[in-house]
Amino acid sequence: MRPDVGDRVQLDVAAFGALLAGLVRAGYTLVGPTVRDAAIVHDRIAGLDDLPRGVGDAQSPGRYRLTQRDDDALFGYAVPAHPLKRSLLVPRTTLVTIRRSAEGLAFEAPPRPTERVAFVGARACEIAAMHKQDRVLRDGPFADADYAARRAGVFVLAVHCTSPAEACFCVSMETGPAARAGYDLAATERLTPTHHFVVDVGTAAGAAALEEVAWRAADEAERAAADEAVREAAGKMGRTLETAGLRDALMGALEHPRWDDVADRCLGCANCTMACPTCFCTTVEDSADLTGDVATRTRRWDSCFTMDFAYVHGGSLRPSLRGRYRQWLTHKLATWHDQFGESGCVGCGRCMTWCPVGIDLTAEAAALRAPAQGVKP
Repeated sequence: MRPDVGDRVQLDVAAFGALLAGLVRAGYTLVGPTVRDAAIVHDRIAGLDDLPRGVGDAQSPGRYRLTQRDDDALFGYAVPAHPLKRSLLVPRTTLVTIRRSAEGLAFEAPPRPTERVAFVGARACEIAAMHKQDRVLRDGPFADADYAARRAGVFVLAVHCTSPAEACFCVSMETGPAARAGYDLAATERLTPTHHFVVDVGTAAGAAALEEVAWRAADEAERAAADEAVREAAGKMGRTLETAGLRDALMGALEHPRWDDVADRCLGCANCTMACPTCFCTTVEDSADLTGDVATRTRRWDSCFTMDFAYVHGGSLRPSLRGRYRQWLTHKLATWHDQFGESGCVGCGRCMTWCPVGIDLTAEAAALRAPAQGVKP
């Protein structure tokens, strides 16, 4: 028996494991949280046993470490170290291969990805980031064929966040801690009175995935406890960002002295853009073999923090760290609104956590508002 879309059902831990096993049997590759190299990362997993049982995390500007929980929570952390975009807008992919022979030139496009992937434990902020990238890379006027092919095979098993970190501010961005859309199934993990999950059925595909799993309708107490856990998480955000009027405030502060201050601290390492789930800047590289008979064009991730990213004939448009940081912050929080009608930030906090010098986006945005508030910068 399968539930209906919109139902809320209860799964115990064994049933949740059976759900993962069922997705594998249905042909999905599981990509979910697991512990590797002293961090929780998104990686391929085989099933329940690969999840970070009893492991949490502590994240703040310039700081990340794992913590040992006193329970068996499988999703008792904030967000993994890197975003799910690595599985969709992959860091490096071949665009075309050109082969020269006596018959002339042959152009070979790579085969489109066909793998079906199930994202396990996707957080609300991560789903919101996928939506933002979809607008550009799948639904926009210049769709990326590789991204669209990877995105087409995705099943989203979300987990509503109940353990935000000090760097989190998804409530300010209205992107969490509960996933509101964009999922097939969305679970809230509860540890009392027994370890179980209250699961929201979002799509027909999600309902079908539960057909051979031992589920029952969640009772009123279970639903209420799950909702309360998410409400409590919303009150535990480590950061806030005042978004009202932020676009105009930033665009009116392009010559603010705070840009010089942050440039003195910024290393230009591009960690923030690599860790960000919405940044989509790329570049292309051309290479040839030693014979000159085979040439390849490859696309790879790039960043507005690299000198060559803004290079045109005669030099870089943004030769200073001041200019590059300003470009990143104003695009993310201001001109993204001009392009897409929404912010480019989802409040995951990774840009702070993985900044070697702990630059805090929310603090910089607040400082840049200071003139408008009559406060000395």
